[in-house]
Amino acid sequence: MANSPRKSTSPKTKTNADWWRGAVIYQVYPRSFQDTNGDGIGDLKGVTERLPYIASLGVDAIWLSPFFTSPMADMGYDVADYCDVDPMFGTLADFDEMMKEAHRLGIKVIIDQVISHTSDRHPWFIESRSSRSNPKADWYVWGPAKPDGTAPNNWMSIFGGPAWEWEGQRRQYYLHNFLGSQPDLNFHNPDVQDAVLDTVKFWLDRGVDGFRLDTVNYYFHDKELRDNPPLAKNEDDAPGLDAPDVNPYGMQNHLYDKTQPENLDFLRRLRALLDQYDGRATVGEVGDGARSLKTLADYTGGGDKLHMCYTFDLLGPGFTPTHIRDCVTAFQTMVADGWVCWAFSNHDVIRHVTRFIEGPLEVVRVAKLSISILSALRGSICLYQGEELGLTEADLAFEDLRDPYGIRFWPSFKGRDGCRTPMVWSSGSAHAGFTTGTPWLPVPAEHQALSVDAQEKMPDSVLAHYRETLAFRKAHAPMIDGDMQFIKTKEDVLAFTREKAGERLLFVFNMRRGPQEVTLPADIKVKEALALPGCLGTIKGQVVHLPTLDGFCARL
Repeated sequence: MANSPRKSTSPKTKTNADWWRGAVIYQVYPRSFQDTNGDGIGDLKGVTERLPYIASLGVDAIWLSPFFTSPMADMGYDVADYCDVDPMFGTLADFDEMMKEAHRLGIKVIIDQVISHTSDRHPWFIESRSSRSNPKADWYVWGPAKPDGTAPNNWMSIFGGPAWEWEGQRRQYYLHNFLGSQPDLNFHNPDVQDAVLDTVKFWLDRGVDGFRLDTVNYYFHDKELRDNPPLAKNEDDAPGLDAPDVNPYGMQNHLYDKTQPENLDFLRRLRALLDQYDGRATVGEVGDGARSLKTLADYTGGGDKLHMCYTFDLLGPGFTPTHIRDCVTAFQTMVADGWVCWAFSNHDVIRHVTRFIEGPLEVVRVAKLSISILSALRGSICLYQGEELGLTEADLAFEDLRDPYGIRFWPSFKGRDGCRTPMVWSSGSAHAGFTTGTPWLPVPAEHQALSVDAQEKMPDSVLAHYRETLAFRKAHAPMIDGDMQFIKTKEDVLAFTREKAGERLLFVFNMRRGPQEVTLPADIKVKEALALPGCLGTIKGQVVHLPTLDGFCARL
């Protein structure tokens, strides 16, 4: 019957130290959340102002995208000072006040730690690029030109073109996996590791509860700078794409520019630092194509590296029972004692409602079904601001783009600005209440109609469904960190059980565009149907009756 028989090794009772296990994390993109000074860019005071709203959702933690000092070439993912707040977002005092209020409301604070690379305006890089003999000369990845003057190898940048930039002062190339203004740190140098860990300690001492680690598998590179081989033509053998198919980055098998074995020892050093503090956690972003789940297993297993990771596996167009079942089963098969964080959306991908719908009339139904499924999976979950309103991807004009990725590949790839437009608070206010000035990205009219204040008045809104679903999840221990087993069903039905401490729950989701009946195996005995929020599925005997894109839950 069950095709995922492995039992988890999660503890029977959670402690404060493992609050992250099964947590619901709400991602805040600060520049698009709430502006309080009229400059059109969200700020930390705006986050503080809106914390009661976040608390009302029933989440356990917030993840703040970068707010550090930065020239903003990549919207803050190019850090020039790891230990200060960029003036556009406020001050360290504003951060402290925000964190104090979050903790008062019972919300943990996770910050985005971008340590695989810095800005080219970081003092470390300014010194490193000045000569080959200065104290930080080896703090970044430098390589010699080939005899014909070309780059050291064939590595590609995710943002397009070679991953190497020529530096005239040193007459060498430096590595950048992203923008040319984002040079990669050399983690083979112990001094770099020490310096990075010092910046982590700065925020631990300040009281943050955890770190989301950007591009966590990019820290180390192959010391020999060997060429990456081409991507295998056989899709079954290919490592998969972490970039749109218009990007030549996806034409390589990235064996040498990321996911190096030395990274495991650094992650152990990082974990040892966090273990000196009570109740701190890490969640790593793993972009590694078809190897992602294997990498996740390596990075979270053993209890001495990361607490959890998330991959891009559910951040693509796949919204089918087969895809979800395959991802979860693969993780449970590979990972004996690690933990995963599932997400359908974030600041880097097209909003999942747009990816999953087959027509505009499905927006509300798919938005509701998505969170019903996500909340029932084994693992922690991450929500992205605005998904609780059912926001779709914004369709922006080229002249409105701010994302260098989208500008580089327009029009075949429009970049990430479509999921980064401002949060909509008030349907009757200019720019939906986000700012009194001109917003850094436009607020789509179709988003304004879905504003928080409008949905607050609607008992059957997507927002109400999110709140009810997260409350349902919190009320049932098996949904937090219980065991999970799939039930063999029809192709377009997702069915599984969750079990912990004597309570066993059944979930059945119809992902077909049309109603259907599902006959349960004879050994599945339903004791009582439970009112899964927003779902109209019923049961008679062993047959579950499911409307289109709907679900059913019962206690066994």
